[in-house]
Amino acid sequence: MPTDIAFLAIAEAHQIYHWLPAALELARRSGVRVSVLSPSDTMLDLIGSYDPEGRLEPVRLTRPPLQPDSLFRQPSRFATLLLNHRRIARYPVIVTTEISSARLRHMPGFSSRMIHIKHGAGDREGGYKKGHAAFDLTIVGGEKDRRRLIARGLGTQDNVRVGGYPKFELKANRQRFFSDDKPVLLYNPHFDAKLSSWINHGPSVMAALESLTDWNVIIAPHVKLAQRVPPIVSAAPHIRVDMGSRHSIDMSYTMSADLYLGDVSSQVYEFLIAPRPCVFLNLDHHDAAGAAFSHWRLGQVIDNMDALAPALARANGLQEGFRDVQEAAMRDSIDQSPIPASQRQADIILDFLKGAA
Repeated sequence: MPTDIAFLAIAEAHQIYHWLPAALELARRSGVRVSVLSPSDTMLDLIGSYDPEGRLEPVRLTRPPLQPDSLFRQPSRFATLLLNHRRIARYPVIVTTEISSARLRHMPGFSSRMIHIKHGAGDREGGYKKGHAAFDLTIVGGEKDRRRLIARGLGTQDNVRVGGYPKFELKANRQRFFSDDKPVLLYNPHFDAKLSSWINHGPSVMAALESLTDWNVIIAPHVKLAQRVPPIVSAAPHIRVDMGSRHSIDMSYTMSADLYLGDVSSQVYEFLIAPRPCVFLNLDHHDAAGAAFSHWRLGQVIDNMDALAPALARANGLQEGFRDVQEAAMRDSIDQSPIPASQRQADIILDFLKGAA
């Protein structure tokens, strides 16, 4: 009998990059059958575009009525679980990157093993929720997340394992998004209303970015920001705005920019796959001593937009002083073993299942 493993794709498209390489790797292993469960035709199409050999078995779950179906607007996760929990429970092993699925534990007849692949590598406290403790196994990108989950009582030394960052295996190549050779700044604000530099300061941020005529600027916020604010628009020829596309989730922008401007998004760690200058916006004057802001050590921090242009002018000259701390933070956040993360995650999952059996 094959080992049946189901990957649950009920979150927005940016999360699939954190589990899809492992799913494809498992599907190549002898005696393993991998299904992908989703209520979204759009999501199954995106996943299929990375699986030309058809190794994964797509399973279309029942979609709640009158619910959206796009890359970044998915049906209610809770409603999807309610409608489909019996069908999901047929699979002995469920793998997911989101926490809503922990509710399956409380549904009648559910006894599947549950594995969580933690998506992202950021520092924000919102990345550590009570639901993490519901999983039999959690796979994280690096020692930082392992340490923090265990310290918060959300996992143990035995069931939290480091598996690397498989999204790097699907990363886009560096691309040209502008017709000239000016340096490219990527502005990547978060959606968290308490921490985002855009939600409370959008007009002043935009005015400063539009004044940077010596730079090309990509504004690519966390895709969930589009659900919280009106569309960001600019007529400035040196500004490209992307409120949510494949480019905004496949590392096209983090690979193609020369400087990162942001607040608390974990994408800074995707940008630092190659050390480069970073500038962080503390426009609400947060106390930066907390763990949520530990990545602010990796570049300049400014507390008003008048300071942006001078910070950019200094950035290249200061970068050598930040290189070592950037590389150390990356080692702690994302374990970059020579063994691909997809293989490591697949091995961790299969070893866990052998032990559970």
